[in-house]
Amino acid sequence: MSSQFPAIRENRLRGITWDHSRGFTPMVATGQRFHELHSEVDVTWERRSLQEFADKPLAALADEFDLLVIDHPWAGFASRSRILLDLTEVLPADLIADQAVNSVGQSHASYQFAGGQWALAIDAAAPVSAYRSDLLEKVGVDVPSTWEELIRLGRRGLVCCPSIPLDVYGNFLNLCVSGSAPIFQNDEEIADKPEAIVALERLKELACVVPTQCFALNPIAVCEAMTQTDEFAYCPFIYGYSNYSRKDYARKVLEFGGVVTVTSGSAPSTMLGGTGLAISARCTNLKAAVDYLSFVIAPETQRGLYFTSGGQPGHRAAWLDERVNAASTNFFLNTLSTVDAAFVRPSYPGYLNFQDRAGNCIHGFLRDGGSANKVLETLNALFRDSRANL
Repeated sequence: MSSQFPAIRENRLRGITWDHSRGFTPMVATGQRFHELHSEVDVTWERRSLQEFADKPLAALADEFDLLVIDHPWAGFASRSRILLDLTEVLPADLIADQAVNSVGQSHASYQFAGGQWALAIDAAAPVSAYRSDLLEKVGVDVPSTWEELIRLGRRGLVCCPSIPLDVYGNFLNLCVSGSAPIFQNDEEIADKPEAIVALERLKELACVVPTQCFALNPIAVCEAMTQTDEFAYCPFIYGYSNYSRKDYARKVLEFGGVVTVTSGSAPSTMLGGTGLAISARCTNLKAAVDYLSFVIAPETQRGLYFTSGGQPGHRAAWLDERVNAASTNFFLNTLSTVDAAFVRPSYPGYLNFQDRAGNCIHGFLRDGGSANKVLETLNALFRDSRANL
């Protein structure tokens, strides 16, 4: 971290991340601290919405910004287009090896494609459960552990769930895998038909016991609803946000834990999320970018400044750190096994277009009704189409 850079004002790094305290403030904080340690380097960050983060084309951003916080399914596109740097070519091998050894679940590996490493995990997440202990205690109910208990609680009006297209798509896959149905095993279908139909029907069952307003709520909006009101006591599938488990962040503290068992004898598994830090292939200040990335992913930064600034670290040392957990109602210890068990979405070029179209299809089915069989036929057709030009 002691590299000397030329003292010129053009030694500037511009980054783009996503618009939440978890995504924006730790990047601003680490950028400022890096500047304080290397005053000749300016690091500035801009932000985009959560939806734009999920699906806005990456190529234009890589033309404009030096540093990009990305979602791992972009790895295939990055590999084909070469708009991002393969970090194995610019980072020390021992640094990348440390990231692999200290990965939370498959976070590190998820940014690999065709032999390249297209980002390093600075943030780890997967759908977990969120709940208000005070509200559950008030009605004399324990945290649900099975699908049947979840539905019963939902019928009492105490359950909410993020249900915009991206989230219901993820929940469909969550229910497939948790119901012992392997996904994306061939180029023809997402999962075996009987299990996939059951997953869609379960998803419809859940949609019938949560408010229709959930069809417009992403995970951040659900966390806000659960902390700013006393209407909802439990959410079964939500990308964990450790910010809401910290005192004085929101009106009430949210607790997070594992997800319900869907099928007896089958361990639940949810869809890996999180974010990675990448370097644009057009970056002209490569040494500064490499040193800044190395600073952000260092375990002392991850469990220190990155976390205290609102971030949700990607380094395993931070997830096991006593002070980090004490400050977050044990968010990390309570969800670690779930993130460790998370499955990884495909990342082939064209996958993200399929994900968007599939999410809209499932969203329409849950909102307006229809045949699960026909929905699955459409999903499989969309999947085949996305694989046709590989």
